[in-house]
Parts: sequence; structure tokens; C-alpha cells
Amino acid sequence: MNHLNKLISKDLVIGLPKLKFEKDHICEACQKGKQVKNSFKIKNVVSSLKFLELLHMDLFGPLRTMSLGDNYYALVIVDDFSRFTWTLFFESKSDAFSAFKKLARRLQNTKNNNIGSIRSDHGGEFQNGKFSKFCEKMGILHNFSTPRTPQQNGVVERKNRSLEEFARTMLSESSLPKYFWADVVSTSCYVMNRVLIRPILKKTPYELFKETKHQSSQSFRLQLLCPKQWKGKHREI
Repeated sequence: MNHLNKLISKDLVIGLPKLKFEKDHICEACQKGKQVKNSFKIKNVVSSLKFLELLHMDLFGPLRTMSLGDNYYALVIVDDFSRFTWTLFFESKSDAFSAFKKLARRLQNTKNNNIGSIRSDHGGEFQNGKFSKFCEKMGILHNFSTPRTPQQNGVVERKNRSLEEFARTMLSESSLPKYFWADVVSTSCYVMNRVLIRPILKKTPYELFKETKHQSSQSFRLQLLCPKQWKGKHREI
């Protein structure tokens, strides 16, 4: 309406009636024309009952800058029950399977429990013969989210965004070069596992997964409160 009033007052279009348009109601046609998908409803229950019952996975990259370890990609894995997160870094998408395979076996041995199922999108790094054979051999159910519906894999999609935002903030605050991105993402994951609170269960991911409360160190406290104080000390944690 404001735009129509400007056209009339400045006589920018010949033949427009000399009327004053007021925005006194919501245009239903405009609302329908600009509408987006409804947000998925938040669950008020814990979907899984134990560790490794469901793992959410997603990959981001390639990044423009190579990390110190010659990596361009990062695989983010989130345990559905505890929301504990792991980040794995590698040079090529084809390395995603081997990275997941190593972590899966380590977790199963550590927790003395088998992975029930994994959830990912239809990316080629997940939907391939190697993943299929490994899941079949280990008895893991591989769930895929519907194409063009990232909300179905929203747990790890949101974690990806949080990690990237944390990393950009920390790089900017500490004035570190961009090739430190993998170290900063890893550090962000470390911090988030220990300070975020799992909804409903009211515990941190670290406490749920490790079954003990985290005891912060001096470097961890400095990292939370004064990022500039721990510049160059990121490897301590």
C-alpha cells in the first residue's frame, strides 16, 4: 500500500486513480503467495531410550580453505538420546565411510552396545554400496530423510548450523587465520557437549553419555569467558 501511495503522489505512472491506499487489513492473497512450509512440531518426549539407539549424520563442505590437517570436509554425528556430538574431518567425500566405520566400532566397544540405526540424507557419501554392506553386516538400520526435506534430519542439521556459527564467532574473536577452521569446529563441539542442556532430561550431553558430570579445567573456563585469553592455546583442550 505504501508503494502504491508513492507511485500516486509522485505521479510516476500515468492513469493511476488519485486514491489513498491504507493498510488496514491483511491481504490473504499476499499471505498465500508468500507462505513457506510450516515448521515441524517440537517433540515433548525423548524418542530414544538408550545410547546409540539412533545416530543422526550429516556432512558439510567442501570449505574454500584447507585446514591444517589438509581437510575440506567435516562429518557431524549426533547421538539421539544424549545429543552428544562427534566431528570427523577428512579431505574427500569418499573418506566419509571409513571415518564413520572407525568411530562406530570404537563407540560399540566403549559402550558395550550396538548401534541400532542411523539417519542421514540421500547424499552419495551415505547412499552407497560400502555403507549398505557395513550396515547389513552390523545389523544397523539406515534411515534416509525425504529428498528436499532437511527437517526430517533436523537434529544434526541444526547442530551443523550451531557448530558453523560458533566457529565463525571464535575465529573472528580470536583473529585466527581461516585454516584453523577444523580446530575451531572441534573445539566448539567439545564445548557444546559440556555446556548445552538436553531438553526434557535437563542434563548436559556429556553427563548423559559419560554418566558423570564434567569437571571443568582452567583452560576450559578461560575458553568460555575470555576467548582472547586462550588464543594459541586451543590445542590444550
